[in-house]
Formats: sequence, C-alpha cells, structure tokens
Amino acid sequence: MDAPRPKELAAGPPKHPAWGWARAWRGWGPVELVLFLANFAVALQRPLTTQYLWHRLGEEVGYNGTSREGGCNDTVDPKQQEVETLTSHWSLYIDLSGFFVGLFSATLLGPWSDRVGRRPLLVLASFGLVLQVIVSILVVSLDLHVGFLVLGRLLCAFLGDYSSLLGTGFASVADVSTPRSRTLRMALLEACLGISGMLASIAGGQWIKAQGYINPFWLSLAMLITTTLYCAFVFRESVPDPQKASLFTLRHYRLVFQLFATPSPGKSRKHLALYLLALFLVLTIHYGTWDIAVLYELSWPLCWGSDLIGYGSAAQHLSYIVGLVQLWVLQLCLKDSWVAEVSLTFNIAGLVVFSLAKTTALMFTGYGILSFSLVVTPVIRAKLSRLVNKTEQGALFSAIACVSGVSMLAATGIFNSLYPATLNFMKGFPFLLGAFVLLIPAILIGALEIFDPRPEYQQTFH
Repeated sequence: MDAPRPKELAAGPPKHPAWGWARAWRGWGPVELVLFLANFAVALQRPLTTQYLWHRLGEEVGYNGTSREGGCNDTVDPKQQEVETLTSHWSLYIDLSGFFVGLFSATLLGPWSDRVGRRPLLVLASFGLVLQVIVSILVVSLDLHVGFLVLGRLLCAFLGDYSSLLGTGFASVADVSTPRSRTLRMALLEACLGISGMLASIAGGQWIKAQGYINPFWLSLAMLITTTLYCAFVFRESVPDPQKASLFTLRHYRLVFQLFATPSPGKSRKHLALYLLALFLVLTIHYGTWDIAVLYELSWPLCWGSDLIGYGSAAQHLSYIVGLVQLWVLQLCLKDSWVAEVSLTFNIAGLVVFSLAKTTALMFTGYGILSFSLVVTPVIRAKLSRLVNKTEQGALFSAIACVSGVSMLAATGIFNSLYPATLNFMKGFPFLLGAFVLLIPAILIGALEIFDPRPEYQQTFH
C-alpha cells in the first residue's frame, strides 16, 4: 500500500498567496451593481445624444431656438420641424446601424455564456459601451460629423451591446434564484435600473444646462470603465461550473433555434412564442415612445430646457422603483399574469395622457401614471425563464436580447418616421397609437391565463 501523502501535497502544489487573494476578490460582487453602473452611463447618454443632435443640427440649418435653456418659439416654425425631422432620422440611422451586428452578436454570445460563464460576456459588452462613449466624446469635443456616432454604435454592437449586458444580468439572476422568487428578483434588478437611470437623468439635465455636453460624456466613460473592471475582477460568477468553449461556432445559433424547435418535458413552444410576442410589443412601444419623448418635450408647445428634460427622464425611470413595490403588494392577492394586466392598464392610460399633453403639468401627470407601468416586463421574463432548463438560460436571454433588438429597431423605424409625418395633424398621435397597440399583449397574457390554467411553465427543471 502506498504511503499516505502529506496533507500539503494532497491539496495540490503550493499556490502563490496572490492567487488566493484574487480568487476571493473575484467571488463576491453581485450582478445588480453591474447593471446599476452600466445603466447610469446609458441613461446619461441617451437623452444627451438626442439633445446634442437637436442643437448641432439646429445650428446647421440656422434654427435659433436651440439654446440649452429651452425657450423655443411659441409658434410652429418650419425650421423647427426640419430640425425635428433631421434629429429623428439620425436617431434612426444610429440605431439601425448597430441592429444587424447586434442581432448576430447577441445570439452568438448568449449561448456561449451558458458554457464559459457570465463574466466574459459582461466584460465584452461593457467594453463595447466604453468604445461607443469614446467615439461620442470625440464627436462632441472635435466637432466631427454626427455620422461618426454610427461608428461608435457599430463597435458597441459588435461586442454585444447593452441588450446583451442586460440579458446576461437577467440570466445571472435566473441562475441563482428559485422559480418562486424569480419574478420579484427580476423586478429588484429592474429597480436597480430605475434608481441609476433616475439619478443619471437628474444629474445630466442640470449638468448640460450648466456646462454643456462634454463633461457628462466624460462621467459616462468613467462609469463604464468602472463597470468593465468590476465585471472582470469582482463579479460573482453565477454559472456553477464554467468550461472552455469556442466562441465562433454555429452551435451557439443552433442552441437558440432548439429552444423553439426541440420539444422537451415541461417546455411549451406555444408559450415561448406568445410571451416573446407580448414582450416584443411592450418593448417596441416602450422604446418608441421614449425615443420621441425628448423631441416632444424640446419643441413647441412644451419648449422644455435640459433641466426639465432631466426631470422627465428621471420620472420615466421612477417606474422601475414603483414597479418593485407594486409587484410585491399585488403578488399578495393576484397571480403574476393579472399583475401584468394592471401594469398594462396604467401604461395605456399614461400614453393617452401624453398624446394630449400641451402643458408641463399634464406631461408630468402622464409620467406619474406611467410610473405604475413597468411591472409587465419582469413578469414576462420570469415566465419565460421558467420554461427552459437551467443550462439554457443564456440561450433564452440571448433570444430575449434579439427580441429587444428587433423591437428597438421597429420602434426607431416606426416612431422616428411616424412622429415627423404626423406633426401637422396631431403631434401626440404616436403615443395614442402606442396605447392601442398595448391592447394586444394585454389580450395575449389574459388569454394564456384564462384558457390554459395548467400552463407548462409551471413545471420547472430546478
């Protein structure tokens, strides 16, 4: 019989003290902080970019109502309409440029993260956002052509884009939560998005008014660099046993396809498809109305300055925080599906108010109603997550990221084209259209709950 191995040899070769420190340091950081930091930067940039396009293009066409303090003309100015149209179109070009690249990168990276872990994808997507904001800084500081913003969007999309970062965050929550707690955990994650977005919006609005555009972009860059370093060295990996896997392989695309094509116990392809359709419609209206809200507020008759736009954007993000409390309370007496229906009712009512808003008070009334409207998205994500195996969460959330990308493209194409086309007869018509479209997901979610009381998503693999 072999002699027993000494204790220190049985444990393996001695390790450098720095190895143990690094391992401990990389094991405690929650994913909520990743999305908090990244969303702060994105929420700071999005209205900032729209306002920069508005003022930059306004200067080029000779429109004199482009001061950062607001104060646009009290009558409809043809040049103002030209600036609105140009800004809408450039927003469309920027979003469209990254869509096709992001569509393929998201479906490639999501299933890859099921094998190698969530950390590599979080690092890649965060670094892509860093590159995008660097390009924006160069455009603003050097007065480069606004077309260079398209380049920044492409670089970001190639590395996964914000939608992949968001999808990976939700996949990480699905990895470590139970089916019972998943809806509330996802609402908590969205509340983190809301808090960061609200803080960024208030700070950005005041900062633009005081110092212009460049300094807020620098803050956004600092936040994204911090996010990238946090993902690389602090984030707690949620995949139990990460393995090496090739990135550039068609197998990852097949895994996404198999979610819908391969039947398995407890999986309902019908539920997957219908809930993804409902999510697509909700996100399309969400992105589309947020896209045009800043234009709607900048122009007559509201004529908001950057400070009021910041408060409005903060009110939008307040929905995430209110939604967490709303979900916790309503879950005491209602099923998740009916909680989503209540949320959609508030969403529809808020958009109707927006479509009629001619004063600041009425616009903020619409924001108040919409603050109860965002519970529907964590409910749908949680229902979808319960439909698939634990090893398919990355593939599922990459599919959700694709749906998010398609909805963003549809929203940008529809709303940024519809808004200038309807200025002459009803400026708030796109909001009214969005309210009618939201009736469709309301019907879908209600029908699935009423006519299929034994849905397959109640069976889980966990």
